[in-house]
Amino acid sequence: MNEHSGGDGDGYVTPGAEYNRDTHYITTRITADGRDGYPVEAGRYRLVAARACPWANRALIVRRLLGLEDALSLGLCGPTHDERSWTFDLDPDGLDPVLQIPRLQDAYFARDPEYSRGITVPAVVDVPTGRVVTNDYPQITLDFATEWTALHRDGAPDLYPEPLRDEIDEVAELVYQDVNNGVYRCGFAGSQRAYDRAFDRLFARLDWLEERLTSRRYLVGETITEADVRLFTTLARFDAVYHGHFKCNRNLLASMPALWGYARDLFQTPGFGDTIDFGQIKQHYYIVHTDINPTQIVPKGPDPSGWLTPHGREELGGTPFGAGTPPPPPRAREAVPAWA
Repeated sequence: MNEHSGGDGDGYVTPGAEYNRDTHYITTRITADGRDGYPVEAGRYRLVAARACPWANRALIVRRLLGLEDALSLGLCGPTHDERSWTFDLDPDGLDPVLQIPRLQDAYFARDPEYSRGITVPAVVDVPTGRVVTNDYPQITLDFATEWTALHRDGAPDLYPEPLRDEIDEVAELVYQDVNNGVYRCGFAGSQRAYDRAFDRLFARLDWLEERLTSRRYLVGETITEADVRLFTTLARFDAVYHGHFKCNRNLLASMPALWGYARDLFQTPGFGDTIDFGQIKQHYYIVHTDINPTQIVPKGPDPSGWLTPHGREELGGTPFGAGTPPPPPRAREAVPAWA
């Protein structure tokens, strides 16, 4: 596949089958002690992401929350890609200004000329060699939180507090199986039976989350954690893409009071909504998935202004950053256009 959205270049749906994600990633880690040969080092690595992709969006949020902008540069691919690779079509001359490559594929091939798996985002690239270090997206954000601590900003939140790690991991796994990946299991289902099963699992889990979040502001504990980051990027795309494009249409997110309030609460928290580009999100899904949307027509709606309405979640207690502080506004070159 060319992205975490699935597919093998010839289409995203296998007729008669349920969707199974390829989860074989490059598991090399960047750590404080450099045990895999890649020590944490300011300025050495480049995060390559795409605002359209929910899995990459996680890394964008965590980088912002922890204040890693100076330590870890950012390369952004455009919202669409071809069967070969994500491309740097938003940059002048179509080249990443640091890596000087037109395709993310080039960084994967620099590591392994025979690389045959997905050219996925997010990917962390070693700038001196131009080689991908890792595309193991769940581990990337955990390592940002736990291995890159020497480079965190003052006031950075603890997104993976040790006493809560077991519960964070448990909740995050349920969310991944039934929601993060569940929407794709609906959208890329190759049979009615596969779709029906995925649909029922998705909404059973959303109902479970609705109940859980009715009485608590965040998924685990009293502050934002990794679990919230992982759920948020799916919720941010739900009404704009998954409800219609992926047939996840029992109801809109906006009709689930606790989840909708929770999603707006996070969206309005610095570091979350300021990474969301609804225009790129819709372009990606509706243009790239041609076997689902052969016309490639991108819908004009829904109106995103609802994301800025009051949510009232403060009444549940908790504080977004605990003893920490909000991140500063995004750098001008990384700011998302208003309602793009």
